[in-house]
Amino acid sequence: MTAIIVCPQPLAAEAGLEVLRSGGNAVDAAVTTAFCQGVLDPQMCGIGGSGMMLVHRPGRPEEVIEFHARAGAAVRPDMWERIFVREAADRYNFVLEGAVNDAGYQSVGVPGTVAGLALAMERHGSIGWADAIRPAIHLARHGFPVSGSLVDTWNNEPGPDAVAMARRIQATPAARRIYTNDGALKKVGEPFVQEDYAATLEVLTRDGAAAFYRGEIATRMADDFERHGGYVSLEDLASFRAEVVPPLESNYRGLRVVAPGPPAGGLPLLQMLNFLEGHDLAALGWPSAEAARLLVEAMGWAFADRARHLADPRFAEVPVARLLDKAYAAEARRRVAAGERFAGRAQIESPSTTHLCVIDAEGWSVSMTHTLGSSSGVVTEGLGFGYNNYLNCFDPRPGRVNSLAPGKTRITMMVPTMVFDGPRLRAVAGAPGGTKIVTGVLQALINNLDHGMSPVEAVSAPRIDYQADVVHAEGRIPLLVLDGLRAAGYEVIRRPANYDHYFALAQLLVAGADGSLSGASDPRKDGGAAFSL
Repeated sequence: MTAIIVCPQPLAAEAGLEVLRSGGNAVDAAVTTAFCQGVLDPQMCGIGGSGMMLVHRPGRPEEVIEFHARAGAAVRPDMWERIFVREAADRYNFVLEGAVNDAGYQSVGVPGTVAGLALAMERHGSIGWADAIRPAIHLARHGFPVSGSLVDTWNNEPGPDAVAMARRIQATPAARRIYTNDGALKKVGEPFVQEDYAATLEVLTRDGAAAFYRGEIATRMADDFERHGGYVSLEDLASFRAEVVPPLESNYRGLRVVAPGPPAGGLPLLQMLNFLEGHDLAALGWPSAEAARLLVEAMGWAFADRARHLADPRFAEVPVARLLDKAYAAEARRRVAAGERFAGRAQIESPSTTHLCVIDAEGWSVSMTHTLGSSSGVVTEGLGFGYNNYLNCFDPRPGRVNSLAPGKTRITMMVPTMVFDGPRLRAVAGAPGGTKIVTGVLQALINNLDHGMSPVEAVSAPRIDYQADVVHAEGRIPLLVLDGLRAAGYEVIRRPANYDHYFALAQLLVAGADGSLSGASDPRKDGGAAFSL
């Protein structure tokens, strides 16, 4: 086995694999896969979205290509203060009159995905930009059978404080025509053709990413948002830039762990690993009551710090060095052993996100997460793609760490991650799943690194999650484990599903010391696919 790719959408993984088979590198394959994912999962991701790519090239420092959606220049910190109703009951976002922050034109941030993918190709690509996009054009123009996963997404009921997806995907006439048959949701197996999306992607192949930010596509987007009171202008698009930044690093049991820094989820993930490093998890096994208690304690501690500190570092000082200090984690372990409990407000994102992991024959590797948030529902007439709703998690009350501001991005728990044993790549991981991305990636890594599970076992093992006040446990977690958590003072909900897509859909690749490659995609939804050469 010389190369491997994994993601939740088999058709996208196959397109990426074909790039590898034809001599392309991991970045080429990742970009092709990402464009295809946007066509196959149009509420999860797409060119109207946001995300980040972690890139490793042997012998070079790792880098993160950030392309977070940002608030437009016309956004004001107090613009929603008077229509603020309350914090959402599910702790996902904030309830405003008319749900203007959750769906529709006002919820959209300046999209970054096209800029991010273009920058990745500019820095590392070996195939042409147009060649990277063509498989997605084919899928959009010729169509594919509607999957069960897609229908589940459209039928998703997020609760009383968010707009239901069946309504969201009909927010504009253009969206309604794409995703429904005169208002009736498309059915599993029905052909799904997106001709307008194909035409837009063809403009990108002809005119490059500039068309999206300064050319034909940009003009059509800006005109649409101006007519409908949105906050994405031609000037916002023209000034958008993807950025290359160094990742955060920490060590876990002698292994180097690399993940993106603020505003993403690398900081809480590395904090959790620092906390757990002080305990012999391998001796405890999984699932066990003691291992579950330690996981919950690590999650509570790190997420309490997330609530206090994590923000867009261009707008707030985030004390990264102090929070990643091993002595700080040791002190937290002492405080927990003395009976203290940590909990913070759960900034829960929608699971409308996707991920991919690639390792190529030369040892290059990519872990990339990209998203539409939970999707604004907006589609501009004739362009065929949906936009993010990235303004929905901003606090509408001024003066807070994640309050609205022009040019600002909100926090996200996206956490593309890599693990190294000296210079050797050991694992590539990531997940869609909102805030539960961090706890999903954490448990997938621990299952592999501490419990010796294969990738399939590691992403499939029963999971728990603790965000603020309640532990959620998958139906397969034994009662003995749950009783142990309750005895430790935690409220526990045992969820009814054995494989519950409430939890993140972990993606994991593992590289053996003998050069072997293996991988798995979480079975909690469609099961995804791992393909290898």
